[in-house]
Amino acid sequence: QVHLVESGGGSVQAGGSLTLSCVLSGDIYVKCVGWIRQTPGNEREGVACIDGGGVINYADSVKGRFTISKDSDKNILYLQMNNLQPEDTGMYTCAVDLTAVCGGGWYYGDFYYRGQGTQVTVSS
Repeated sequence: QVHLVESGGGSVQAGGSLTLSCVLSGDIYVKCVGWIRQTPGNEREGVACIDGGGVINYADSVKGRFTISKDSDKNILYLQMNNLQPEDTGMYTCAVDLTAVCGGGWYYGDFYYRGQGTQVTVSS
């Protein structure tokens, strides 16, 4: 069983920054882990992921602004978000898949385990 607890969401103005954290517990050793988001009026989408080998993928909309990282010793997943824009507003969720490689489904937020999420609101 996998347990995920996110924190770090909040409200910021456009151009601001936030760092999300996710404490991972359970059978997450060498698994694809990532962040997904549900924005108003849009489908769930993958934001970024790290696979078991350390390969990182980002959605095009966040490249150059967001950075995903993982502290394997502490089992914490981070998402550093810079230059936030109103379109980044949404519920951000930490997620873990069953495989070491992040398959194509990550882009659609298709992970086996998902946390409860933390809200990010960006005002213009």
